[in-house]
This record gives sequence, structure tokens and C-alpha cells, in this order.
Amino acid sequence: MTKVKSREEISEIASSLRKKGKVIVTTCGAFDIMHVGHLESLQHARNLGDVLIVCLNSDSSIKQYKSDKRPIIPEKQRAEMLSALECVDYVTIFNETTPNNILEAIRPSIHVKSKTGYKGIEKDVVEKNNGKIVLLDDVPGLSTSKIIEKIIEAYK
Repeated sequence: MTKVKSREEISEIASSLRKKGKVIVTTCGAFDIMHVGHLESLQHARNLGDVLIVCLNSDSSIKQYKSDKRPIIPEKQRAEMLSALECVDYVTIFNETTPNNILEAIRPSIHVKSKTGYKGIEKDVVEKNNGKIVLLDDVPGLSTSKIIEKIIEAYK
């Protein structure tokens, strides 16, 4: 059974989990070129509740909000990598540049984001559904962009 679910499937799963009183935790992002910072934040997020749902930006949404050169890793492969992690219960891919529509469908109890670059775009939809935002510190010096820069510098 795959952990990767469509928007409709994840909405039904989340509804069922809420009825059972489960604490649903979500996080979102590109997760392009996975690194230990991603792993630590996912593990921390999972420990905050009963179920962790990762909302993964699609290739097209990343191109819209990051760059035409990104992602490096295609969405199906990124979803497969996330699915292989024990701390991840479900993965759902969304096409919009913000996760608000998918968060409206899931209605998490807790939504986890990195403090770095947090713009608060999810705040209203999460809090409207009685959830809360938890901000995590990044692992210092680790980001996909910095890894890409290091690779470019090393292979000039």
C-alpha cells in the first residue's frame, strides 16, 4: 500500500483520523535534495502527534515560486523518498504555490514549518480549523539552495 495519496484520498483519511481523535500533524515543502535538516524536522513533526502528513509541492508549483531550474528531483521521486521514511505516514502532492487548499482539506491539529523564511501564509487556514502552527529551528548551514551552491562551486 502506497503512502502517496491524492487530495481526495488524504481528505477522507484525515476526516477518519479526526473522528478517531487522532492528532494530525502536517508539514509542507519541496523536499528537493533531501538532507539531514529535512529528516530532523520530519522526525520532530511526527513526534508532535499521531500521524504525519507531508504536503509536497509539485514540480510545477516549485517552478512558480522558486525557479525554472528547480526542482532538481522530480515530484514522484521526491514523494517516493519521503514515503520511505518511517516517520512519514502519508504524502500528498499539491500544485498550488501555497498549501492552503490542501491544508483546508486535511485540517491538521498542528502544522509544522521552519522558522527560516516563514511568511505565515498557512496561519489563517490552520487556525480557522482549530489547529496551531509550530515553528522549528533549521539545522544551521543546511538548505537545498546551499547544497546546490556548494555543488556548483565544487564543479566549476
